[in-house]
Amino acid sequence: MEQGNYSVGLDIGTTKIVAIIGRENEYGKIEILGTGKSKSLGVHRGVVNNITQTISSIQQAVEQAELNSGLKIGSVVVGIAGQHIRSLQHSDYITRPNSEEVIQDEDLDKLCNQVYKLVMLPGEEIIHVLPQEYKVDGQSEIKEPKGMYGGRLEANFHVVVGQVSSIKNIGRCIKSAGLDLGSITLEPLASADAVLSQEEKEAGVALIDIGGGTTDLAIFKDGIIRHTSVIPFGGNVITEDIKEGCSIIEKQAELLKIKFGSAWPGENKDNEIVSIPGLRGREPKEITLKNLSKIIHARVVEIIEQVYVEIKNYGHEEQKKKLIAGIVLTGGGSQLKHLKQLVEYITGMDTRIGYPNEHLAGDSDEEIASPLYATAVGLLMKALETTKRHHILEQGDMPQDEKVLVEQDHVVGQPSVATHGERKSIFDKWSEKLKDFLDNAE
Repeated sequence: MEQGNYSVGLDIGTTKIVAIIGRENEYGKIEILGTGKSKSLGVHRGVVNNITQTISSIQQAVEQAELNSGLKIGSVVVGIAGQHIRSLQHSDYITRPNSEEVIQDEDLDKLCNQVYKLVMLPGEEIIHVLPQEYKVDGQSEIKEPKGMYGGRLEANFHVVVGQVSSIKNIGRCIKSAGLDLGSITLEPLASADAVLSQEEKEAGVALIDIGGGTTDLAIFKDGIIRHTSVIPFGGNVITEDIKEGCSIIEKQAELLKIKFGSAWPGENKDNEIVSIPGLRGREPKEITLKNLSKIIHARVVEIIEQVYVEIKNYGHEEQKKKLIAGIVLTGGGSQLKHLKQLVEYITGMDTRIGYPNEHLAGDSDEEIASPLYATAVGLLMKALETTKRHHILEQGDMPQDEKVLVEQDHVVGQPSVATHGERKSIFDKWSEKLKDFLDNAE
């Protein structure tokens, strides 16, 4: 496979770590070449709290993806979430030396870079600077100022801020796992790329990504990101509540939630009972499904209400800020039965479940098109986009002003293609694994 023809997205979640290798086919759709998944040990509520365990989980997922695809993973694009993420609105301007010259990409770039120099609280770092709309010489509501003339260029920005220590820890884990860090992207933005259509972003939509440790929110209106937020609760707190409420172990609580859980208590009859095997030598436990869904309902309502507070903070009740497309739910937590109905009941907004299949090639594995993989697919899309820009840059087809833009995109590595020697080592690894498997099978 030719150099730079494929890219890798790595989703470091609280419950699972997913590595996806993919490339763009001739129709502009994403072809998945290989995936790897491992249990995430060492991440709590979206933040790395045990570096050693996280490194070994990343290596497991990456090795699996490499075996699946027969390719070598070099550089990855990683997502970041966690309760330390916050966003703010900021306005800034530049004065151009010659107002008779056309506004170029380098002017927009200069303005963006000025925002990156904002003084943050100690220990915080800017992750993203997202321009919302521009003003040229006082003329407002301009979406694309390129090609216009003017002396003063202003813009409103959505600035996403995170803790330096958390960002550095992710970088350390990637490096220690033997990979290059391509770039870091906010997880709700990645999920939004994977599951939202352009029409929804124009009409106004709130994306709610319910993961294991965090629930991420991204609000779009007029095709522009307007609000982002990370709420430090996810599917794991529901499992925790079932575990405590029913006095069972975590593994059983998780299975109960997935198999029999429902966010709507009214639909279970009192006589519906599930029996859970007791611990060694103890009697089995009987749990009514009504009680189970009551426990789940209470916690889910709490999560949705917190998200709804964020949607209200954005100001969705104002006519101009109305979210016509309503809410899109994604992430593993969105697969909970009757969640869509509960969200509609609490918020009064139209709701659908978001699947990341819109951008995938038709023959993609069904499992990848599940809401569970929304963030990972979004990160892969981001990685492919970055690689494409670098590819153009290397071939020298890009105008000078766009070159500046790409060079400033903090991309460290390129997806490295396996040399003959490296391919051999993948094959060796695979042979060893097969040998181990057969030995153990005996």
